[in-house]
Amino acid sequence: MNIDILTLFPDMFKALTAESIMERAQRFAKVKIRTHNIRDFAANKHHKVDDKPFGGGPGMVLQCQPVIDTIKSVKRLSPRAKVILMSPKGKMLNHSLSLSLSKASGLMLVCGHYEGVDERIKSIIDQEVSVGDYILTGGELPAMVLIDSVVRLLPGVLGHEESNIDESFSNGLLEYPQYTRPANYNGKRVPELLISGNHNFVKSWRKKKSILKTIEQRPDLIKHISQLEM
Repeated sequence: MNIDILTLFPDMFKALTAESIMERAQRFAKVKIRTHNIRDFAANKHHKVDDKPFGGGPGMVLQCQPVIDTIKSVKRLSPRAKVILMSPKGKMLNHSLSLSLSKASGLMLVCGHYEGVDERIKSIIDQEVSVGDYILTGGELPAMVLIDSVVRLLPGVLGHEESNIDESFSNGLLEYPQYTRPANYNGKRVPELLISGNHNFVKSWRKKKSILKTIEQRPDLIKHISQLEM
């Protein structure tokens, strides 16, 4: 997959792409992540990309010309890429959306800034995506969240393909509690059932704990509680 990032601050993405799973995914050609500076497409010698909003109001608005020209340029590299505007007005990012986006042939992420973007930019946007009901200073951090959530779902990126199966939200529930060695840490013991070797008991325990944790911490995720077998 090709992921192209349209931003005013391309250096922000160096930390994301140079370490851990993201670095390895690029090294093994599972994903290619490229940044494009919107300022490079400004049609003025000062590389100005924003202006005051018509009708008045605080702040500045990202102009349509440099953004649209950047999108058109990048489209030549990835003509089939899905163009996404990171925006608090967009569809909320969740596991289901990340999974859907991971199947796209490519992604082009537009990072808004200032007080927002000129509405005419949206004429060539495929989708707006939000990472939560709060405001950030720009779309760069949300874009990083989206990239991380999508790339780890690509085949061959994680060391074990099973890693995605039982994670929180993969089945609509929060993940069950996890433990590792030592079995006894300062008197706090791992549940005996988990070290019993009985895989059926372990599977049943994990399902119960997953349901209970979801009810306790995210009851909004429980839509059909009567259908869940305790």
